[in-house]
Amino acid sequence: MTELMTFGKALNAGLRRAMAEDDHVLLMGEDIGPLGGVFRITEGLQDEFGESRVLDTPLAESGIVGTAIGLAMAGFRPVVEIQFDGFVFPAFDQITSQLAKLTNRLGGARSFPVVIRIPYGGHIGAVEHHQESPETYFAHTPGLRVISPSTPNDAYWMIQQAIAGNDPVIFLEPKSRYWPKGEVDTEAPALPTPYRSRVARSGTDVTLVGHGAMVTVLLQAAAQAESEGISCEVIDLRSLSPIDYEPVLESVRKTGRMVYGQEAPGHVSVGSEVAATVMERAFYSLEAPVLRVSGFDTPFPPAKLEGVYLPDADRVLDAVDRSLAY
Repeated sequence: MTELMTFGKALNAGLRRAMAEDDHVLLMGEDIGPLGGVFRITEGLQDEFGESRVLDTPLAESGIVGTAIGLAMAGFRPVVEIQFDGFVFPAFDQITSQLAKLTNRLGGARSFPVVIRIPYGGHIGAVEHHQESPETYFAHTPGLRVISPSTPNDAYWMIQQAIAGNDPVIFLEPKSRYWPKGEVDTEAPALPTPYRSRVARSGTDVTLVGHGAMVTVLLQAAAQAESEGISCEVIDLRSLSPIDYEPVLESVRKTGRMVYGQEAPGHVSVGSEVAATVMERAFYSLEAPVLRVSGFDTPFPPAKLEGVYLPDADRVLDAVDRSLAY
């Protein structure tokens, strides 16, 4: 059955289904109980499943993640909500020094199925520490899966797949996408893995690649380019670690050109890694250098300047024009 849902409601429905199917799934986070979280993603779940499975925690991110690690060791499947992207850093040591390494440290004797949900990115006019793009830190850390859906349907299925897997998962939710609606097929079989890239729009002239909220921007750019006679193919990575490169490489071999778009700063980023890999593995198919469009290499600015900082369709189209000029 297909339903029209916002991205946020799709996440809520996915969490509800995962909790209903496995009573070892627990939700933890600040204000996620009666309030339903800052973005209301867990709204109604404490009423349905009780306080022992939807836990309001103290304002202590390191303690939240540390507790989740212990619960995973005891056989539970904790899902942690970090209230805002900028608040994940107090838990950074627990995530990168402990959670990411414990399975390897124990020789595979135990798995740690902890999902850490992080609302991330801009476009909501928030203050400092409430608009960050920290994905590169986690994608750089061996032992973590890092995924980011861009549509309500992917949000619904990918949160369930993340919870069902046995790896620690950083689940990045583009907060600017919480409210737009999309079709969600709640009866379709789950994707075989949440880590496959997808072709969001077919094209022949330039490949546009991105993740999270930038996928929407890339689709907007592709629609504008079409009016100018330029055909852009758009690839949604879905996963930042590991990255499923085959759809990207197949597209680049067809178009000969690629532009990567992201909200995060460009220096030492996911876009940098994808660009380098495409240059290595599809060099003889390229008609132009791989180009990147990103946030600037500065701290995220005050809300009034986010429109200057964040890449928009015009900046993507400028890169498309530069690529086609070679």
